[in-house]
Amino acid sequence: MNKDVIYIDVEDDITAIIGKVKDAKEKIVALVPPKRVGVLQSAVNLRLLSRAADQVDKRLVLISSNAALGALAAAAKIPVAKNLQSKPELAEISALDIDNGDDIIDGAQLPVGELARTADAGALGIVAFTDPAIDQAVRENAAEETSRATPPLAGQAPRKPKSKSGMGVPNFNKFRKKMILIIAGVVVLLGFLVWALFFAARADVIITARTTESSANAKVTLGSDIATSSTASTIKTTVQQVKKDGSVEFVATGKKTVGEKAKGKMTLNRTSVSSSPIVVPAGTSFTSGQITFVSTESATLNGTTVGPGGIVQDSATIGVEASDLGDSYNLSARPYQSSVSGISATGTDMAGGSSREIKVVSAGDIQAATDQLAGQSTDAVKKQLTGQFNDTFNVLDQTFKIDRGTPQSSPAVDQEVADGVKPKLTASITYSLSGVSKADVDQYLSDYFKKQLEGQTDRRVYDNGAKKVTFTSIAPVDTGFTANIVTTAKIGPKIDDEAIKETAKGKRFGEIQSSIETIQGVDNVDVKFWPFWVSSAPNDTKKIIIEFKLNESN
Repeated sequence: MNKDVIYIDVEDDITAIIGKVKDAKEKIVALVPPKRVGVLQSAVNLRLLSRAADQVDKRLVLISSNAALGALAAAAKIPVAKNLQSKPELAEISALDIDNGDDIIDGAQLPVGELARTADAGALGIVAFTDPAIDQAVRENAAEETSRATPPLAGQAPRKPKSKSGMGVPNFNKFRKKMILIIAGVVVLLGFLVWALFFAARADVIITARTTESSANAKVTLGSDIATSSTASTIKTTVQQVKKDGSVEFVATGKKTVGEKAKGKMTLNRTSVSSSPIVVPAGTSFTSGQITFVSTESATLNGTTVGPGGIVQDSATIGVEASDLGDSYNLSARPYQSSVSGISATGTDMAGGSSREIKVVSAGDIQAATDQLAGQSTDAVKKQLTGQFNDTFNVLDQTFKIDRGTPQSSPAVDQEVADGVKPKLTASITYSLSGVSKADVDQYLSDYFKKQLEGQTDRRVYDNGAKKVTFTSIAPVDTGFTANIVTTAKIGPKIDDEAIKETAKGKRFGEIQSSIETIQGVDNVDVKFWPFWVSSAPNDTKKIIIEFKLNESN
């Protein structure tokens, strides 16, 4: 018969063990206690355990070779087995052999509750004893079972037993955690104060400078194989490409007559009297009314001779075929007029001629399909190429190029198109789009306007216009493209940032404002300290930030 095996932990109390027994699926439950018996050293707990098993119709077996524990189990009517494979049996209550016979303990001298003294003598064949104190304890524990000894549900941790004393035991783990949190909080607070007082202080000096606009409209060359240089008027580009196979179906409009030519034999007889031979080359035509046949082989008729019977003329037979397709050339035997004089020709029955009209792909069909392929929308491809550039590029929409390979038609030109089939034109197409790096544009414009200010030591460029730049008149050339770069820069008085920082360090708002407003070209000065408790600029110039606002003059 199957059984459930429950391994008892040293920390388990009686309620946890009862819960495990009740949750067991098999009727026979084997309890395997730890080496340190713990909670099972109490006869009361063993009786509670036995009673709980009876209530759920379970049969307990205690797996242990401990003689003392076996005696306690016998008092609670719980069979004992030495291992999971041996036969369980109720141990006899006798003197206990503890610690390999070193100490012999009389069970009658054990404390109440440490050894059960009663057993069913009729059923077990052993002497039974009773202990009113144990019975009373079992009854009291059973009465409180539903309230304090209720086993936990499956998956829940067992409840901790209530303290019998009114005074609780201090929880040193909680105390230790609280102390760690308090110490950590103090360390964080001290760190914050050090950071706030010595490292966080910062001053932002916002200077409103009077500026004027300077426009740029320079012609530049754009290319992926050139370097950015304001001197050479060149800006490097990055090219993104996508290759696709474009195709389009079209309707074939070409027509063509196909078939077979009628064939037969032509008998040639010499009619002119002469000793000279007559040569009939291949390709000689023979006509009957509107019908013409052409010889497919040559023949030579010898000269006239005189024999016993009179004049003898030579003759020959050659193959001929109709000059055109059609069954109208299927003629019966008849004479024909030869294109070579001095001979007569008679043809045999001509047969095999046929003709039919088919639909074919014409050159005009190919051109129309090519135009249709070129007219397909490229918006999706443009969007794809644009998406291949990140935010650090200016995309030049006017550089979008389409390079189409030689289109291929299936069926080919002058080839028959079957009924119900649409020919298809396919071409490999390469799409490309160019962009310029914002860093290259910034470099070009900085160098460009710096060159414009050569000789003006009292002025500087505050905004080179790189954020608002546009490229116009873009045109393709062999090296890439040509274009006009157009923007507007902001130029104002030259103010030395480092000198301003030296002026502002350690000073308060009013002192900084008054000292900087004396500089020519400065319209206004604002100072912001951070954090809020800072009232003067730090002595470290690295913590002073200079920001310029532009106030355009009219």
